This record gives sequence, structure tokens and C-alpha cells, in this order.
Amino acid sequence: MTRMYKFVRKTWNPFVGCKFDCKYCWARRMARRLKCDLCQLFIPHLHEERLKKIPKPKNGIVFVCDMGDISHAVLFGIEKIIEAVKQAQETSNTTYFFETKNPTVYYTCILRYDLKPDQTIVSTTIETNREELVEKISLAPPPKVRYQSMKLLDWPRKHVSIEPVMDFDPEIVFKWITEIEPECVSVGYDNYNNCLPEPPLDKVLSLIEALESSGINVERKTIREPWK
Repeated sequence: MTRMYKFVRKTWNPFVGCKFDCKYCWARRMARRLKCDLCQLFIPHLHEERLKKIPKPKNGIVFVCDMGDISHAVLFGIEKIIEAVKQAQETSNTTYFFETKNPTVYYTCILRYDLKPDQTIVSTTIETNREELVEKISLAPPPKVRYQSMKLLDWPRKHVSIEPVMDFDPEIVFKWITEIEPECVSVGYDNYNNCLPEPPLDKVLSLIEALESSGINVERKTIREPWK
């Protein structure tokens, strides 16, 4: 089971790897322990032998490709992954959870392949609204691009991860999240002491309270004083 979200029952990784090179990436470190050479180098690639082994836990949530970013799977068989999910949804009530730092990919895969809206959750990570902070630690699209893509995405079940949280402007982040209209937001500090530019605890708690007051469910992850 993944340690990322408490609501996830199982993970399924027919695709592994990412090119965003986020400084805080736990998956890249974990991949070094795997037997596959491409996995160890975290080079995006498809494991076709895993496509038929998709989990179908009863009334559970499966995280699709938590060991990579599916936006990189466009060139490596994303249609095969989506088709496997689609077939699984036809024979089970399992919900499948997708997450990416480039949510424009949802327009070409999730919407295109007619996945069941009630059994498909789409997510993105928005660690901060401050682009200059993200540029120092990641090659992923700017936070504003992620926000705009998720806001315009016509999908009923959305999730946003504010983890690992970095310093932010409360009014902007609150506006972004509420306009995305997620069913849940996960908020937490870095777990691996990556020396990120972290916000004060009271700022994070105030954001959580504001989101909860607006009717959004908040999953509280690692909530602590910032590391010095």
C-alpha cells in the first residue's frame, strides 16, 4: 500500500518513471531498489506484463502509476493503461485514482476514453502558487498552469495534493482550490527533510480551516512546524 494517501487501498504501476526531476521525489528514491534497470534510472517506460494484473478491490481506490507521472506515458502506451482501467470498471465497482503534475494530459486520455466518472478520480499537485519556488526544485509545469487545467476540466471527481507544501499566498491558493472544486484536498509538509522553502504552521492551518469551512474535505498529512 502506498503511504501517500490514506484513502488509497492498492497501487498499480504498469508505467514507471518521470522527467520532472522534482527534488523531493520519494518515488525516484524508491525506484533505485527495483530490479528493472529502467526503473532504477527512473526513465519513463511501460511494463506491459502488468496490464492484465490490474487490482480490483471491492469498494476500494487504486492509485494508477504512483511510481511515475502518467503525462510521460503518452509516448509509452497510455491508451493501453486507460483501456485496462476501462475494462476493470466494467466488471467491478473499484475506483481508480490518477495524479499528475501536467493535468492537460487528462483532456487526451481521461475524457477521450470514456472512463466512468463515478469510478475515476483525477488529481494534480499544487505545492504553492509561487512559480519561482517551483522553478528551483522541479521541471514540472508552473502551478498556475496546473490550476487552470484542473479548473477547466469537466470532470466530477477531482483531488488536489498540496504536498509537500511550500510557502504560498493564502488568498491565491484558496481561490485556486475552491475554483477547481475538488472533493478532497490532501495537505502536508515534506517527509524527507529536502530543505524546501516551507510556510509557517499557522498559515497552513488557516488554509486548511478555510478550505474545510468552504465545504471541501481535507486530508491532513504530515502537519508540523517547518524545519529550520
